[in-house]
Amino acid sequence: MSSQHPKSSPKRKIGFWLSTSLVIGNMTGSGIFLLPAALAVYGGISLFGWLFTTLGAFLLAIVFSRLSRKITKAGGPYAFAQVAFGDFAGFIVTWGYWVSIWCGNAAIAVAGVGYLSYFFPVLKSEPVLSALLSIAFVWLFTLVNTYPIRKVGMVQLITTIFKLIPLLLLGTLGFLYFTPEHFSPLNISGSGNFKAITATAALTLWAFMGLESATVPSDKVINPTKTIPRATLTGIAVAALIFIASTMGVMGIIDPHSLQNSSAPFADAANQAWGQWGGYLVAAGAAIACFGALNGWILIQGQLPLAAARDKLFPATFRKVSKKGIPVVGLVISSILSTLLVGMNYTRGLVDMFAFMIMLATLTCLLPYLVATLAELALYLKKKQTYSRSQLWKVLLISIPALAFSTWAVVGLGWTVNAWGFILLLLGVPLFLNLKSKRKAT
Repeated sequence: MSSQHPKSSPKRKIGFWLSTSLVIGNMTGSGIFLLPAALAVYGGISLFGWLFTTLGAFLLAIVFSRLSRKITKAGGPYAFAQVAFGDFAGFIVTWGYWVSIWCGNAAIAVAGVGYLSYFFPVLKSEPVLSALLSIAFVWLFTLVNTYPIRKVGMVQLITTIFKLIPLLLLGTLGFLYFTPEHFSPLNISGSGNFKAITATAALTLWAFMGLESATVPSDKVINPTKTIPRATLTGIAVAALIFIASTMGVMGIIDPHSLQNSSAPFADAANQAWGQWGGYLVAAGAAIACFGALNGWILIQGQLPLAAARDKLFPATFRKVSKKGIPVVGLVISSILSTLLVGMNYTRGLVDMFAFMIMLATLTCLLPYLVATLAELALYLKKKQTYSRSQLWKVLLISIPALAFSTWAVVGLGWTVNAWGFILLLLGVPLFLNLKSKRKAT
């Protein structure tokens, strides 16, 4: 191991298409393939949840894109918070985002194995076996990510292409089997329309987690000030179109009651529309989607703490990299935590374990989004004398709605998840104080 990080040559860097595939690939993971079943409780009104979340995702994407032009150092959300508000904000954002990543990775691995159970039913009845297989996939892609980032990006591009096929099939041809009666009444949750939309928006936000992926390894991206904004906005647009079309396609094929009880909604919809071969095809695509997303998120789980550790805001061990510049120690520590999370929760069953993990991961990931929107406002207000009034209005018209959306999404996750997330964030404070005291001592 070496603690030095050699400059990346152009051959080792990733361009627009690989950066875009990283964004789309990280978003097009376990979330979209399991969400129709969770949304079925609310009925057709979930479409409005999708629309609000898509709008919020675009606002956040614009914020991240503009920040990436001003702050080109690696680390994405961490770098934005640290430059705007100082070390403590940078640390808390990194801590929360890092927790969300390894929690999310555990959930994604579990979801992938859940779709494999469509081929191997024993995985449904043997929780120990399914947990061990989930852990095995975490470590397989941890190994993949010990190779240079360009090779990791190629894996991401290939898996993204394959996993989009079933989504595109159900988002287009699935409408040939569409039943409008499945959307009447529009709201079947028994709660008010606003409450139902809030709940569905919070759920669908999990599918958009990863919109900031291209900003994290910014020092590994060719011409980052142009490539990152283009990749982020393109990724959001493509993913949103696929998400909404494919979800509506599934909900139009399967009646709401049956959909609520489905552990593989896309595969069940394909099976109902095209027979057994369709179910197998989509189940395979869903598994590829999950494991492709797992590959991309394991990349991020090493790069983010590496950036913070270089600024001495994370333990020094996360700063160690291999001769090829890979933060292997950070990857391994994160994957150990994912392994422990799966091991401690395997008795819940695949679906319940997944649901809890994604809500916790979404909450801890929302903190960086909240701070990023505040960071852009702070950076402009600190130098407002150098900007025209029209430029300031452009910032306010994006950042304030983005901040409001993020806050709304936090509320939609409920008090129980918020309490757990708050506890996890508090656990990071003693670590920061310890790091700060060590810095003063030196």
